[in-house]
Amino acid sequence: MTSSKTLEGRIALVTGASRGIGRAVALELAKNGAHVIALARVIGALEELFDEIKDNGGTCTLVNLDLENSEDVDALGPSLLQRWEKIDIFIGNAGLLGPLTPLPHVSSEEWEQVMTVNLTANWRLIRTLDPLLRRSDAGRVVFVSSGAASGKYAYWGPYAVSKAGLEALARTYANEVENTPLRVNIINPGPIATRMRAQAFPGEDPATLSSPEAIAPLFVELSSPQCTSNGELFDAKQWLEKMPPKA
Repeated sequence: MTSSKTLEGRIALVTGASRGIGRAVALELAKNGAHVIALARVIGALEELFDEIKDNGGTCTLVNLDLENSEDVDALGPSLLQRWEKIDIFIGNAGLLGPLTPLPHVSSEEWEQVMTVNLTANWRLIRTLDPLLRRSDAGRVVFVSSGAASGKYAYWGPYAVSKAGLEALARTYANEVENTPLRVNIINPGPIATRMRAQAFPGEDPATLSSPEAIAPLFVELSSPQCTSNGELFDAKQWLEKMPPKA
């Protein structure tokens, strides 16, 4: 157990919290004292997360929501405002890999779905959550990007474009809130043992990859009121390399 809970009393919303990085981050935020609002489409996995957070002495609220449903996303902010009046942390983690195929072979439906989940939903979340984040004394936003945002990988078109757009969205928002207590940053997780990674690289040995739990503390750092970074992209692999070895 962590001896000092750096996020005691903070309210944190995590999207894509049912598995992978989102789940690990939700657990780590709760471990550090935050009340976690865990959002995902899969209610069964959310309930398992709730039980684990509770068993570890934390608190959690579940939100079963599909980010493709724009009306539900738009209604999220007012609903949270009515219950908590503010949120302190927003982790924009939910993402969709989409097809790995040449751009001319991508269907319009596939393109729209990836853009909706990875990019447009995060803009809608910014729009609906901004009033709550501004009510915090130290609002913190962290978006999850990818090395694919560079556009240098063939066949990753929809995912790469959506993540490049997400980085531009995050930096624009960071510049807009520069003169407020709110801070917005981005994490590139790098190669992490998740279901999405296995889907993209089916022949890869997951034992050679870092776990979602290994990088979760970086999210806590950027969610802390003490974090002063704004509009920056953090490479989780480089961050891990700088971490002192465990005793």
